[in-house]
Amino acid sequence: MTVPDTVPTTGRRRSGRAGWVLAALAVVIVGSLVVGVLVLGNLLGGGSPDYAGPGSGEVVVEVVSGDTATDIGETLVAADVVASSGAFVDAAAADDRSLGIQPGFYRLSRQMSGAGALALLLDPASRVENVVAVPEGLRVDQVVARLSKGTGLPRREFLAVLDQPGPLRLPAYAQGSAEGYLFPATYTFPPDITAAEALRAMVDRFREAARAVDLVARAAEAGHSPHDVVTIASLVQAEVAEADFGTAARVVENRLAAGMPLQFDSTVNYVLRSSDLTLTNDQLGVDSPYNTYLYPGLPPGPVNSPGEAALEAALAPPAGDWLYFVAVAPGSDETRFTASYEEFLQFKADFYAQVP
Repeated sequence: MTVPDTVPTTGRRRSGRAGWVLAALAVVIVGSLVVGVLVLGNLLGGGSPDYAGPGSGEVVVEVVSGDTATDIGETLVAADVVASSGAFVDAAAADDRSLGIQPGFYRLSRQMSGAGALALLLDPASRVENVVAVPEGLRVDQVVARLSKGTGLPRREFLAVLDQPGPLRLPAYAQGSAEGYLFPATYTFPPDITAAEALRAMVDRFREAARAVDLVARAAEAGHSPHDVVTIASLVQAEVAEADFGTAARVVENRLAAGMPLQFDSTVNYVLRSSDLTLTNDQLGVDSPYNTYLYPGLPPGPVNSPGEAALEAALAPPAGDWLYFVAVAPGSDETRFTASYEEFLQFKADFYAQVP
């Protein structure tokens, strides 16, 4: 098919050379509209091609640990953040702060200058991350609520993983349950984290803590399984302030040795999914193997996620004959311990006298 030339107003065809020049100029103009305005000096061959200005839109890019400036530049080019890797490398070479770019995800713009991209990679406000703080003493359902809020992932995705926990790489002694093994800490998750990856990070962090306290070997020395130690740690985590972890752990050991039921409110609250300071007789009578008022010995497993201090206390409680403890007052972090039942009753009366 033959396409006729456009007829000029003069009635004559443009010469071949003139037409080529005009066509070339048209390509430059159209090209600049497609890719953005480039620095004129770069168009004329001076330095690496570079976009001018701050760019527009939004794109998230990842800087991987070990990336060089060239690696980062190539990542930026692939995302159309910069016009060339060289534009970013040149900007990085001129700024010693570029050596401090941290691995992670960053929110940048498309078609921005190399210097502009570097500035955003150096700005902490550009980092895209989900920071989730998980304090000690939370049950799995409470941990899931925090993870869901912090990552934006629906709770059902976490619950589905917990229901089939194989990907979490739980220790064999966890007996297939993540309760007690989602370690409390502050986590920084990338924006594309999955539920399985977030939960696995928490289990991995538990493994680190277990190694730090030499959990397996020391549990055996204490005559317990690692699972029992984590369970005891969860009880003291729930019952008392950190300053009293060791003493409360000794109460557990003494009551177990004496064949006494533990009678810990925390185990009933675990069944009820509550945190009541005072429990009714009906609540204390709930039929569950976790109810240490009804069933002797330790509950079947942890009732929350204990921290490292609670694990250490469960492994090495101080010597003592304590069998009872009561908080000084509702909401107080101070706890009274005693080996005397009569003194315990007095402590208990003092406590309930202050209950509103």
